[in-house]
Order: sequence, then C-alpha cells, then structure tokens
Amino acid sequence: MEHRSQAESALGGAAYGMLFVLGVVMAVVGGFTHPSWQVDGVPMAALVWVLALLGVSLGAGRLMRARLGAVATAAGWLLVTMPFTLELGAGDLVIARGAPGYIYLYGGLLALVAAYLLSPSSGGSWLLRGYSPNNPM
Repeated sequence: MEHRSQAESALGGAAYGMLFVLGVVMAVVGGFTHPSWQVDGVPMAALVWVLALLGVSLGAGRLMRARLGAVATAAGWLLVTMPFTLELGAGDLVIARGAPGYIYLYGGLLALVAAYLLSPSSGGSWLLRGYSPNNPM
C-alpha cells in the first residue's frame, strides 16, 4: 500500500475540490448559454457544451489517474444543472424544453457517464481484487 504525506493528501484534496468548482462553473455558464447559438435549427452551443463537458471530465479523470477526478467534476455539474431544470412558481426555467435543453441535459449526462467509464480505475477492477491466476482454487 502506498503511503502519502499530509502535504500530498492536502494537495490531492484541493485538486478534487477545484475540479468540483470547475464543474459548478461549467454548469452555470453552460446552463445560461446552451441555447444561444444555432445553425439551421441545430443547437451548436449545446453540442459544444456537451463535448466540453466530456473533455474536461475525461481529462480530470486521466490527469488524476482515478475515476474520482471525473466524479468530482460531474458532481459539481449535476449539483447546479438539476435545479436548473425545475420550473419556479413564476414560470422561470433555465434549461427549457426543446432541442437545446434536451441535448444539453441528456447529452451532458451521457458525457459524464462516458468520462467515468473511460477514466482509469485507481485500484484495478473490484471483480478481480484478490484473485491470483497462479493460485488454483
């Protein structure tokens, strides 16, 4: 088992915290700008935000060498995006029904799942832990 110093642990915690904040910032900016750019009825801004979310989450997972990097970014994005889908009493809605909203919301969810699955697992497969192919059962 690898032992880490307190400074390394604090630096790792700060990095995951910043990834969470990055997810929050992406959700706030993306939530308000995803319907802004359309080309012939195709919501290009929503597609760009989905690709950016995939790139940032996958990059976070690979740079941190753990799926927790992708999860931290996803948690920040989800924390802000899900309340944006709720309709308030006055009828205000940030992520509205329609192609831009659906592409941004459901495409973002698929991007986060893909980033999680493509990120490296920190401890190997939980299915194979403790199994040694050289030792017959």
